[in-house]
Amino acid sequence: MGTVEWSKPEDERAGTPLLVMMHGYGTDEARMVNLFGCLPPEFTCAALRAPKVIGDHYGWFLLDYFLTHDFADVISATNSVFEWINSVKAQHSSVSLLGFSQGMAMASTLLRLRPHDFRAVVGLSGFVLDNELLAMSESFDSRPPFFWGRDKADLVINDEAIEHTAKWLNRNTQLTARTYPGLGHAMSKTEMVDVSAFLRHYVLR
Repeated sequence: MGTVEWSKPEDERAGTPLLVMMHGYGTDEARMVNLFGCLPPEFTCAALRAPKVIGDHYGWFLLDYFLTHDFADVISATNSVFEWINSVKAQHSSVSLLGFSQGMAMASTLLRLRPHDFRAVVGLSGFVLDNELLAMSESFDSRPPFFWGRDKADLVINDEAIEHTAKWLNRNTQLTARTYPGLGHAMSKTEMVDVSAFLRHYVLR
Protein backbone atom coordinates (compact mmCIF):
# COMPACT_ATOMS: atom_id res chain seq x y z
CA MET A 1 0.00 0.00 0.00
CA GLY A 2 1.34 3.42 -0.94
CA THR A 3 0.19 6.72 0.54
CA VAL A 4 -1.83 6.57 3.78
CA GLU A 5 -3.08 9.68 5.62
CA TRP A 6 -3.80 9.28 9.34
CA SER A 7 -6.16 11.22 11.62
CA LYS A 8 -3.90 10.69 14.65
CA PRO A 9 -0.12 10.73 15.15
CA GLU A 10 1.44 7.32 15.63
CA ASP A 11 1.86 7.68 19.40
CA GLU A 12 -1.92 8.20 19.85
CA ARG A 13 -3.21 5.22 17.84
CA ALA A 14 -2.59 2.25 20.14
CA GLY A 15 -5.77 0.60 21.40
CA THR A 16 -8.12 2.74 19.31
CA PRO A 17 -10.67 1.39 16.83
CA LEU A 18 -9.36 1.73 13.28
CA LEU A 19 -11.52 3.05 10.44
CA VAL A 20 -10.01 2.25 7.03
CA MET A 21 -11.28 4.74 4.42
CA MET A 22 -11.27 4.18 0.66
CA HIS A 23 -11.95 6.89 -1.92
CA GLY A 24 -13.80 6.70 -5.21
CA TYR A 25 -12.65 6.29 -8.82
CA GLY A 26 -10.62 9.12 -10.31
CA THR A 27 -9.90 10.93 -7.06
CA ASP A 28 -7.53 10.40 -4.12
CA GLU A 29 -7.22 10.06 -0.35
CA ALA A 30 -7.74 13.81 0.23
CA ARG A 31 -11.47 13.23 -0.31
CA MET A 32 -11.47 10.97 2.75
CA VAL A 33 -9.12 13.17 4.81
CA ASN A 34 -11.76 15.91 4.55
CA LEU A 35 -14.11 13.68 6.58
CA PHE A 36 -11.76 13.13 9.54
CA GLY A 37 -13.21 16.02 11.55
CA CYS A 38 -16.78 14.78 11.00
CA LEU A 39 -16.19 11.31 12.49
CA PRO A 40 -16.05 10.22 16.15
CA PRO A 41 -12.70 11.32 17.66
CA GLU A 42 -12.32 7.96 19.42
CA PHE A 43 -11.47 6.40 16.03
CA THR A 44 -8.14 6.41 14.30
CA CYS A 45 -8.98 7.04 10.66
CA ALA A 46 -6.66 5.94 7.85
CA ALA A 47 -7.33 7.22 4.32
CA LEU A 48 -5.72 4.96 1.71
CA ARG A 49 -4.66 5.96 -1.78
CA ALA A 50 -5.76 3.46 -4.44
CA PRO A 51 -2.92 1.79 -6.39
CA LYS A 52 -4.02 2.33 -10.01
CA VAL A 53 -3.21 5.64 -11.72
CA ILE A 54 -6.29 7.13 -13.42
CA GLY A 55 -5.17 10.29 -15.25
CA ASP A 56 -3.99 12.68 -12.55
CA HIS A 57 -5.76 10.68 -9.84
CA TYR A 58 -6.29 7.10 -8.68
CA GLY A 59 -8.68 4.15 -8.68
CA TRP A 60 -8.86 0.69 -7.14
CA PHE A 61 -9.52 -1.09 -10.45
CA LEU A 62 -10.54 -0.08 -13.96
CA LEU A 63 -14.22 0.76 -14.32
CA ASP A 64 -16.62 2.04 -16.98
CA TYR A 65 -20.11 3.57 -16.81
CA PHE A 66 -21.67 0.10 -16.60
CA LEU A 67 -19.35 -0.72 -13.65
CA THR A 68 -17.73 -3.52 -15.64
CA HIS A 69 -14.64 -4.80 -13.86
CA ASP A 70 -11.84 -7.32 -14.21
CA PHE A 71 -11.93 -9.81 -11.33
CA ALA A 72 -8.14 -10.25 -11.20
CA ASP A 73 -7.81 -6.46 -10.98
CA VAL A 74 -10.29 -6.38 -8.07
CA ILE A 75 -8.53 -9.19 -6.18
CA SER A 76 -5.12 -7.56 -6.67
CA ALA A 77 -6.38 -4.30 -5.11
CA THR A 78 -8.19 -6.18 -2.35
CA ASN A 79 -5.11 -8.19 -1.43
CA SER A 80 -3.01 -5.02 -1.20
CA VAL A 81 -5.49 -3.59 1.31
CA PHE A 82 -5.57 -6.85 3.29
CA GLU A 83 -1.77 -6.83 3.48
CA TRP A 84 -1.75 -3.27 4.78
CA ILE A 85 -4.51 -3.96 7.34
CA ASN A 86 -2.60 -7.02 8.56
CA SER A 87 0.46 -4.84 9.14
CA VAL A 88 -1.37 -2.44 11.50
CA LYS A 89 -4.38 -4.20 13.00
CA ALA A 90 -2.54 -5.53 16.09
CA GLN A 91 -2.28 -1.94 17.33
CA HIS A 92 -6.06 -1.44 17.28
CA SER A 93 -9.07 -2.66 19.24
CA SER A 94 -11.07 -3.36 16.06
CA VAL A 95 -11.12 -2.62 12.33
CA SER A 96 -14.04 -1.08 10.44
CA LEU A 97 -14.32 0.06 6.82
CA LEU A 98 -15.69 3.14 5.04
CA GLY A 99 -15.83 3.41 1.27
CA PHE A 100 -17.18 6.07 -1.09
CA SER A 101 -18.36 5.15 -4.61
CA GLN A 102 -15.83 2.58 -5.94
CA GLY A 103 -14.46 2.54 -2.39
CA MET A 104 -17.78 1.01 -1.29
CA ALA A 105 -17.22 -1.79 -3.82
CA MET A 106 -13.81 -2.31 -2.21
CA ALA A 107 -15.15 -2.22 1.35
CA SER A 108 -17.90 -4.72 0.59
CA THR A 109 -15.43 -7.01 -1.24
CA LEU A 110 -13.10 -7.01 1.77
CA LEU A 111 -16.10 -7.87 3.94
CA ARG A 112 -17.21 -10.68 1.62
CA LEU A 113 -13.79 -12.33 1.70
CA ARG A 114 -13.12 -11.95 5.45
CA PRO A 115 -16.39 -11.17 7.23
CA HIS A 116 -15.02 -11.84 10.71
CA ASP A 117 -12.23 -9.29 10.36
CA PHE A 118 -14.42 -6.18 10.46
CA ARG A 119 -16.62 -4.73 13.18
CA ALA A 120 -18.76 -2.54 10.89
CA VAL A 121 -18.82 -1.26 7.30
CA VAL A 122 -19.98 2.06 5.83
CA GLY A 123 -20.75 2.41 2.10
CA LEU A 124 -21.54 5.83 0.64
CA SER A 125 -22.91 6.56 -2.86
CA GLY A 126 -21.53 3.28 -4.10
CA PHE A 127 -22.28 -0.31 -4.98
CA VAL A 128 -21.55 -3.98 -4.29
CA LEU A 129 -19.87 -5.88 -7.12
CA ASP A 130 -22.07 -8.28 -9.06
CA ASN A 131 -19.58 -11.12 -9.39
CA GLU A 132 -20.24 -14.87 -9.38
CA LEU A 133 -16.79 -15.80 -8.08
CA LEU A 134 -17.17 -13.46 -5.11
CA ALA A 135 -20.66 -14.78 -4.45
CA MET A 136 -19.33 -18.36 -4.41
CA SER A 137 -16.70 -17.45 -1.80
CA GLU A 138 -19.12 -15.87 0.68
CA SER A 139 -19.74 -17.51 4.04
CA PHE A 140 -21.66 -15.26 6.42
CA ASP A 141 -22.71 -17.01 9.62
CA SER A 142 -23.95 -13.72 11.07
CA ARG A 143 -25.03 -10.40 9.59
CA PRO A 144 -22.35 -7.70 9.92
CA PRO A 145 -23.56 -4.12 10.54
CA PHE A 146 -23.56 -2.14 7.29
CA PHE A 147 -24.51 1.52 6.72
CA TRP A 148 -25.55 2.45 3.17
CA GLY A 149 -26.01 6.14 2.42
CA ARG A 150 -26.93 7.62 -0.96
CA ASP A 151 -29.13 9.95 -3.00
CA LYS A 152 -31.80 8.08 -4.96
CA ALA A 153 -31.21 10.57 -7.79
CA ASP A 154 -27.46 9.83 -7.99
CA LEU A 155 -26.82 9.42 -11.73
CA VAL A 156 -23.34 7.90 -11.39
CA ILE A 157 -24.40 4.50 -10.04
CA ASN A 158 -26.76 2.83 -12.53
CA ASP A 159 -30.12 1.31 -11.60
CA GLU A 160 -29.02 -2.31 -12.09
CA ALA A 161 -26.09 -1.82 -9.73
CA ILE A 162 -28.37 -0.22 -7.12
CA GLU A 163 -30.86 -3.09 -7.41
CA HIS A 164 -28.13 -5.71 -7.00
CA THR A 165 -26.59 -3.80 -4.09
CA ALA A 166 -29.91 -3.50 -2.27
CA LYS A 167 -30.62 -7.22 -2.65
CA TRP A 168 -27.14 -8.23 -1.52
CA LEU A 169 -27.11 -5.93 1.50
CA ASN A 170 -30.58 -6.97 2.63
CA ARG A 171 -29.70 -10.65 2.28
CA ASN A 172 -26.29 -10.59 3.95
CA THR A 173 -26.00 -7.68 6.37
CA GLN A 174 -27.64 -5.97 9.31
CA LEU A 175 -28.48 -2.98 7.12
CA THR A 176 -28.96 0.65 8.06
CA ALA A 177 -30.01 2.39 4.83
CA ARG A 178 -30.40 6.17 4.55
CA THR A 179 -31.13 8.40 1.57
CA TYR A 180 -30.28 12.10 1.21
CA PRO A 181 -32.28 14.03 -1.41
CA GLY A 182 -30.16 16.58 -3.25
CA LEU A 183 -26.85 14.97 -2.25
CA GLY A 184 -25.96 13.77 -5.74
CA HIS A 185 -22.80 11.69 -6.04
CA ALA A 186 -21.17 13.14 -2.96
CA MET A 187 -21.00 13.08 0.83
CA SER A 188 -22.37 15.62 3.31
CA LYS A 189 -22.06 16.69 6.94
CA THR A 190 -25.66 15.56 7.52
CA GLU A 191 -24.77 12.10 6.27
CA MET A 192 -21.66 12.06 8.47
CA VAL A 193 -23.83 12.68 11.55
CA ASP A 194 -25.70 9.46 10.74
CA VAL A 195 -22.47 7.60 9.95
CA SER A 196 -20.98 8.71 13.27
CA ALA A 197 -24.06 7.53 15.17
CA PHE A 198 -23.86 4.18 13.40
CA LEU A 199 -20.16 3.75 14.22
CA ARG A 200 -20.67 4.76 17.84
CA HIS A 201 -23.50 2.25 18.21
CA TYR A 202 -21.84 -0.75 16.57
CA VAL A 203 -18.18 -0.17 17.42
CA LEU A 204 -17.88 1.97 20.56
CA ARG A 205 -20.75 0.73 22.70
